[in-house]
Amino acid sequence: MTDIKKIVVIGPESTGKSTLSAALAKELNTVWVPEYARAYLEHLSRPYEQHDLLHIAKGQLQSEDELVTKANQLLICDTDLNVIQVWSNARYGNCNRWVTENIATRLYDLYLLTDIDTIWEDDPLREHPSPAERRYFYNIYRDIVQNSGIPWADISGAPANRLKKALEAIKQHILS
Repeated sequence: MTDIKKIVVIGPESTGKSTLSAALAKELNTVWVPEYARAYLEHLSRPYEQHDLLHIAKGQLQSEDELVTKANQLLICDTDLNVIQVWSNARYGNCNRWVTENIATRLYDLYLLTDIDTIWEDDPLREHPSPAERRYFYNIYRDIVQNSGIPWADISGAPANRLKKALEAIKQHILS
């Protein structure tokens, strides 16, 4: 198998991560890994609990591992375990050790950080709609990508501009 480069689209809720991930996969003729949490929570018949986050984390990585075999040079990941860690810390004040250990061992090649300059779309699975909360979480994700040692790009603007910026970042950091 050739060396597949992994690109993570990361950012707060309702910032267009899934839309951008799908558009990038289409534009780059490859596959993308949807956010496993959405599918998991949509089928959960109760409010989620902290132990569910471990199941979500493992499901996200399993999806990534399955889809990497179908990728065409690049794998677009709609989120990574950093999101699970941020989510767990915000809601429960701590994070499962398995998640933090896997954050340290999972390697990615580029982060695309989605800005909060999008319109909030209500969704029963989303929890932090206020501009202050969105900015708070954006800053956390920015700190994560800045401290990761991995190239990253800030992605903002209208959807077409976001796609253009993301493709430019991929060209600069991955395809150069």
